[in-house]
Amino acid sequence: MSETYDFLFKFLVIGSAGTGKSCLLHQFIETKFKQDSNHTIGVEFGSRVVNVGGKTVKLQIWDTAGQERFRSVTRSYYRGAAGALLVYDITSRETYNALTNWLTDARTLASPNIVIILCGNKKDLDADREVTFLEASRFAQENDLMFLETSALTGENVEEAFLKTGRTILNKIESGELDPERMGSGGPTFQPTRALGVFGCAGPVSRL
Repeated sequence: MSETYDFLFKFLVIGSAGTGKSCLLHQFIETKFKQDSNHTIGVEFGSRVVNVGGKTVKLQIWDTAGQERFRSVTRSYYRGAAGALLVYDITSRETYNALTNWLTDARTLASPNIVIILCGNKKDLDADREVTFLEASRFAQENDLMFLETSALTGENVEEAFLKTGRTILNKIESGELDPERMGSGGPTFQPTRALGVFGCAGPVSRL
């Protein structure tokens, strides 16, 4: 059955390897956590139709590999993206320190106007925290980002991260800041790494 929707927003999930990007995607699409998570190879894909401000919006989400050796592949998927989740692991200072590079890629390769939410993932591991909420909040403010701490394990703030980004994009379209004709699927003509279904942490989670 074909889906009908008012808008199609292309989203990226970007950040260093091991931050839980695929698990965030899986939690958003399937509302459950995938224990057997492996590093993403190349790019994985998921989609979900949601209600945003009374409009039906299809979120087309590209989950990119965080490992450096895949950067040249994943960068080709940035074009046409309207929104992005920029993810770090609150228990890993190293992933937080890499945020500036990921942010530069997004604004250079996708669009300077891309709507980005900073997600401090693994909120459930607060006892092992290396990055404070305040520090990340300041980084977000200085770089004109929205900010939430999330947990792909418990689902806390996962839905809100995607929907908040979608609402902001929609508001910018309605105010004339963004042109919906210049957004949409964008990206390369070749297929994602796993092209037969919608994939989360480590395998298919639903059909396209």
